[in-house]
Parts: sequence; structure tokens; C-alpha cells
Amino acid sequence: MNTAAEQNLGPIGINDNSVYTIVYRDIAAAVHFSETKPKAAKDEQQAKEWIFSHNYAIDKLTEKFNTTLPFSFGCMAQGNDETIRSWMQKNYDSFKSELERLSDTAEYLVQIFYDPKVLAEKVLKENPDLQALNAKIDGGSKGKNYILKKQFGVRRDHVIMNELSKLGTEFGNAIYENTMEMIHEEKSFHVPEKYKGKKSVITLSCLVSNRSIENLGHVLDQINQREGFTVRFTGPWAPFSFVDLKRDFQT
Repeated sequence: MNTAAEQNLGPIGINDNSVYTIVYRDIAAAVHFSETKPKAAKDEQQAKEWIFSHNYAIDKLTEKFNTTLPFSFGCMAQGNDETIRSWMQKNYDSFKSELERLSDTAEYLVQIFYDPKVLAEKVLKENPDLQALNAKIDGGSKGKNYILKKQFGVRRDHVIMNELSKLGTEFGNAIYENTMEMIHEEKSFHVPEKYKGKKSVITLSCLVSNRSIENLGHVLDQINQREGFTVRFTGPWAPFSFVDLKRDFQT
């Protein structure tokens, strides 16, 4: 964080440990003391509690200092406060550069879903070839109808995939115009129960400046108002996906 103040931030660490700052020049690392050989979580519930505490502490630090470079859960340094200060000295330029680059920004997750039934009806209504093929079904023998249904299903699915590809590009471009950086996510994210039964069009992690968040909200509202489409928008978070300390970084 950008601060030259050494201070105790309270018992917001894992297992209610006190988090405090270690300062080098005009930046500080927020840390809490741990045992030399930390124990593994006793079960999944305890692991979840520790991760929640870690993320909660980062949220509180971001509220207080505006911009925080978050480290993933489980990062530990062997040594004392001077060890951390020496590490900060070695990497000062990298830390300072990233703090400046990410100033007044936050990370957001955008997930866009569609209703398969609504989209299937839409493509049928707008595609004369599909309509003509659909009209032939039930007009012949049982075997012929079976083949026609299969052909219709394959062609409709192909049209739907093309439509989703086009919409994914359209939505992605509109969102990108209001972000500093954007990542197309391939990994799966938790989907709340209210979105069950819907399918994903696109999932994006977005780095957004505070000046652009209102415009991004308008774009997402417009997408959300389209028939059959739903937007899930979460954040703000510390910019986990966008911190870049690989170049010249020393451990």
C-alpha cells in the first residue's frame, strides 16, 4: 500500500491475529505474525474460514489505503520484520510502479447468461431456412420425421452457436471500451441458485477505473434488459488478476 505510517490495523488476520504495517520509504506491507511451521487446516471448513479472513483483511486494507497489491492466500515469508523490509527494498521499484498503475482501480467479475429456450425461439423466428425445415416435420413417415428432427436440431444448434459467438464478441467489445484491462475467463466460477438453468455466454474479469464504473454499469444494464439475457456483476475487489510483479521481482 501507499503509506509511510507504521500502524496496527487490528485483529483482522487469520485466527484473529493483529495485522500491522512494515514500512519502507513511502510504501508498506500489511502482515501478521505466524508460527515458523504453520499447521495445515484441520478440515475444509477451517480452510474456508482462513481464506475468508485473508480476503476480508484485503478488503479492509483497500478501504483504508485505496490501492492494495494483494498476494494470494498462503504466501509466507520466513524471518522477521527486517526480512520483510529488506524484501520491500529489493522490490521497491516494482511495487511502486504497480501501485501507481493500479491507483483508483478495482477488479470486477462480469458473467453473462442466456436462457436456452428463449434463444432457440429467437433464432427460429429469425431464420427462414430453419422455419422451412421445421414445417416439414410431422409431414411424412415416422422414419422420415425422425431424420428431419435430427437435421433440424443440428442446424438450429449451429445457428445458436453462431449467434452466441456474435453476441459474445458484441458484449465483450462494449464492456472492453469501459475497462483498462480485461481477461476472458475459461475456468468455472460459482453460480448462485437464481442462475441455474441458464447457460454462459461469456465470463470476464475486468480492471476498471473508478471514473469508468458508472459507464460500465450502463452497458451492463442494457445487456441485462435484452430478452433472455441476464448479467451477474460482482465487485469491487482488489486487482488479484491484474497485478504484474514478474519482471525483475526478487523473492
